[in-house]
Amino acid sequence: QVVVPEEVFFTVAAAGILENLLVLIAVVRNKNLHLPMYFFICSLAISDMLGSLYKTLENIFIILCKMGYLTRRGDFEKKLDDAMDSMFILSLLGSIFSLLAIAADRYITIFYALRYHNIMTLRRALAILAIIWTFCAGSSIAIALFSYEAATVIPFTILFPLMMFFILCLYIHMFLLARSHAKKIASLPTSTVHQRTNMKGAITLTIFLGVFLCCWAPFVLHILLARFCPHNPYCACYMSIFHVNGTLIMCNAIIDPMIFAFRSPELRSTFKKMFCC
Repeated sequence: QVVVPEEVFFTVAAAGILENLLVLIAVVRNKNLHLPMYFFICSLAISDMLGSLYKTLENIFIILCKMGYLTRRGDFEKKLDDAMDSMFILSLLGSIFSLLAIAADRYITIFYALRYHNIMTLRRALAILAIIWTFCAGSSIAIALFSYEAATVIPFTILFPLMMFFILCLYIHMFLLARSHAKKIASLPTSTVHQRTNMKGAITLTIFLGVFLCCWAPFVLHILLARFCPHNPYCACYMSIFHVNGTLIMCNAIIDPMIFAFRSPELRSTFKKMFCC
């Protein structure tokens, strides 16, 4: 087993939780950020916080078991383990659907710019987020309670690559159309500037998607191998880096807020005001 030192583990988790908490506070405090786009970003930040919190609680649970304060097969421990599994699935599904909402919002911004404020109103964005988190919460509870059933495990394992493929296709379609539109309106300076601004947002969200895949895919692969080939020597070799894969999830929670701050001038300005009182 490749073990990550507990000090590093908890430091990374705490940094991820604090960074995403700062994003939430910045959006709440700055009324200029009360827009559908930033509410979807807040949804992604909440998902990242849940992922870091899940890994932190899991590590504490393992430490308490090693110290003899908890047993691995007790009723209380079983319920606690189900609750943590539910939190993990909620974080994963919340991240996927938040990225999907951000991608759809950016698509509308680029190709329906004149009608954007009529299509994506604040009330409609909040309704979308309510539906997303209600579905994710119900799914996470159901999957955590019935994860031993193959009928539940298989749809969950299919959902991750399917949603990622759908988002990827949406981005490819978006970039191809944006490139075509950019050529047609190259003679209009104001439209070109607007197009560049929208493309900058699309590039930012593409970075989000790439970081998400790099950080979450190894852990999801670990779950699949643990379920379908736990005794295969090659699978066992990969599963020996379980702690490294868990740390990658928490690194995602650290990287996302950095992308927010680096790519968004409005957020950078809000952070400066917060830190400078």
